Amino acid sequence: MATAARTLGDATLQDLRESLSGTVILPDDPAYDDTRSVWNAMHDRRPALIVRCEDANDVVTGIHFARSHGLTLAVRGGGHSAAGYGTCDDGLLLDLSPMKAIDIDPGTRIARVESGVLLGELDAAAQAHGLAVPAGQVSHTGVAGLTLGGGTGWLMRKFGLTIDHLRAVELVTADGQQVRASAIEHPDLFWGVRGGGGNFGVVTTFEFELVEVGPMVLGGPILHDIEDAAEVLAFWESFMRTAPDELTSFAVFLTVPPSGPFPEHLWGRQVIVVDCCYAGDLDEGDRVVQPLREHGSPLLDMLGPMPFTVRQQTLDDAAPHRLHYYEKSSFLREIRGGIDALTEQVKSVASPRTIVILGAMGGAVARVAPDATAFPHREEPFLVWIIGAWEDARQSDANVAWVRALHARLEPISSGGVYVNALGTEGTTRVRAAYGADTYDRLARLKSSWDPTNLFRLNQNIKPEA
Repeated sequence: MATAARTLGDATLQDLRESLSGTVILPDDPAYDDTRSVWNAMHDRRPALIVRCEDANDVVTGIHFARSHGLTLAVRGGGHSAAGYGTCDDGLLLDLSPMKAIDIDPGTRIARVESGVLLGELDAAAQAHGLAVPAGQVSHTGVAGLTLGGGTGWLMRKFGLTIDHLRAVELVTADGQQVRASAIEHPDLFWGVRGGGGNFGVVTTFEFELVEVGPMVLGGPILHDIEDAAEVLAFWESFMRTAPDELTSFAVFLTVPPSGPFPEHLWGRQVIVVDCCYAGDLDEGDRVVQPLREHGSPLLDMLGPMPFTVRQQTLDDAAPHRLHYYEKSSFLREIRGGIDALTEQVKSVASPRTIVILGAMGGAVARVAPDATAFPHREEPFLVWIIGAWEDARQSDANVAWVRALHARLEPISSGGVYVNALGTEGTTRVRAAYGADTYDRLARLKSSWDPTNLFRLNQNIKPEA
């Protein structure tokens, strides 16, 4: 049993159990190993106890317990953090995954979503009414973490980021108070949770404005050989700079996995993929994407009409649970100046599981003022997300080094910004880069007000004293 759990005593733990609607799991519980595991196998940590919350009152109880016993507090929604924030050693893990309520009001187009919900669960509930929250690319990602960091995804150029559709949150503060934050209730706090992560409290409920989408969208990948990557990237960059808002597209370097839907003759082949989602009239979408389909000599064209829920799930197998992950990201001023670095580095990738994603921003994302939320990188045209992934822990050093090397080679075309949801445990300097000086300083003042003792520090951690 972990040290802290041994010192708490049976009576104290029994009192905790009796005060909860949920459950307490200790290291000797048969469910402990499954419950403590997170998406990224790089973070194999052992909390002293796990509080599985059924409601907001359980969150209050867990926070009070952690404070009164001097325990490190970790908070997990979907457990998808690349940096492993949703777990800890010898502390209290507040597990929100049982909190699964979703309430869709098709009349007002408002969704109330608890913090244990995954994107795929929200997609299914909203699409039953022809609606959606613009959010993400991998359906087993948690709504909570994705939203609090900004929320890119397949609908972002038409509808903006996930935080642009957030109307309110209900959260539990460091002193155990339940508050609601919106444009009129604690507006500074509402500004901060839209990009500032879990620094200010534990969000128990999100309230979103829904948009009309689907049920069908135009989507899917076009695969090109890696030897054609330089020319394909140059064309894709030029095309996306003037593309209509309805089209969101990512250019992805990957090694074709040995499974469907890819034909066997492409398995193990390095490719560059132009992947798309056109959220609008399908016939118009066909016309818009035609230049992408006709360009070069594609190995495979899988672009076509598909249900929006399928579009949201097609990258799930590229990011399975329990691989080892190491990520870095940057916002880019351009692609063309980094093409040689990208194509050269990718050919020597350390693992066939690794992918490099280039996302075209702009559209609705750029029409929100940089200081309107705590996501300031509104005017950056592109994002690169380097996702190192591998199976064997003994290969960690080589894979981490490869990711860092590519990231360094792209610095000349970087704006200096970082996507919060791809931050690792890299210190205050890198966190500042995720926000810029003005946004960071405003977040630091909020942190001092709402969490002066830095209880919520297992995140990208805005320093209260900064």
